Amino acid sequence: MAMTMHCDIASTEARIFSGRIESLVCTGSLGDMGILPGHAPLLSALSPGPVRLVTQDGQEQIFYVSGGYVEVQPGGVNILADTAIRADDMDEVAAEQAKRDVEEAIANRNAEFEYSRAATQLAEAAAQIRTIQQLRKKLGQ
Repeated sequence: MAMTMHCDIASTEARIFSGRIESLVCTGSLGDMGILPGHAPLLSALSPGPVRLVTQDGQEQIFYVSGGYVEVQPGGVNILADTAIRADDMDEVAAEQAKRDVEEAIANRNAEFEYSRAATQLAEAAAQIRTIQQLRKKLGQ
């Protein structure tokens, strides 16, 4: 039997995952990080992107988080996200449209243009698309 740890993934609206996992990969502020049972305590900001985990029964699940924090303690790992969505529930067409809209806004800047807001929205849309692509790859589509 593989070693496991407890994991909770929660957004401001709800807890979307709670259970035993074998591993977790998420995008921290300095890049992707893998977490296994026995990992040293850690607190890190999360960048928009996918969270991949392998459950106790060996199933891979993918989630999208728009930012937040990951906390690793001896008893498990907690992800507290601004927004967290199961990758299965994401809409690729909407994510692609959001990305196009932001890219167009950046190209056609006016006096009321907020570059930092547009850059954040572009990063989130790109991260959503990357999450959907990882889900497709997992499913072999």
